[in-house]
Amino acid sequence: MGKVKIINKEEIKTETTNDVASVDLPTKSVKVPKKKIVSGTLNIEATFNNTKVVLSDKDGNTLFWTSAGALGFKGAKKGTPFAASKAGAIIGEKAKALGIKEVDVKVKGVGSGREPTIRAFMAYDIEVSGVRDLTPVPHNGPKPKKPRRV
Repeated sequence: MGKVKIINKEEIKTETTNDVASVDLPTKSVKVPKKKIVSGTLNIEATFNNTKVVLSDKDGNTLFWTSAGALGFKGAKKGTPFAASKAGAIIGEKAKALGIKEVDVKVKGVGSGREPTIRAFMAYDIEVSGVRDLTPVPHNGPKPKKPRRV
């Protein structure tokens, strides 16, 4: 949980007279971000069954994460481009609130949620400086089965 600052009353000193006036302010809890981050890294893992999105700072410390399954999509709907775009929109909204201006995107996997996640994230006026594909490619694959002996 983050720190919540509660403001009840504030004493204001007026400049013309040296009287102290008590002002009643509405009680409101204000969520203040701990640090201001300008740039970060967006990691997208798009599999056939799900799409996971992680926003981290340049050092690799995770700031926010979400996935299609965490948003309430179940079964085969988790692997759809629509679910991936919703996950990208949630992360974009949180990144905008944190004050992030630019991100470097790393995409891993062959699922259908690769591009919709990036497009939904870019809708929040955050500049994408580069996109790298880190999908693992097999060099030769596994050893084939031996021929069947009858």
